[in-house]
Amino acid sequence: MMIAERQHQRIKGALKLRGSSLSAVARSLDVAPTTVTIVSKGIRRSRRIEAAIASALGMTPDALWPDRYNDANSVEVR
Repeated sequence: MMIAERQHQRIKGALKLRGSSLSAVARSLDVAPTTVTIVSKGIRRSRRIEAAIASALGMTPDALWPDRYNDANSVEVR
């Protein structure tokens, strides 16, 4: 998986504008801040952490990371 430093910086900035941070997301999930950073940068995947970051930004994970949630990874609902 590719490290997405630009995306990571945008996420940090957007969280700051909302009065939050990656550390706050980590506290809410009871995980280490480095774990949230690793997911934000795309080094590792965690749907739970991705969902928490997106929620803190008022978004969905697939809107925040469309490349991580492409059609091949999603389930079609009929």
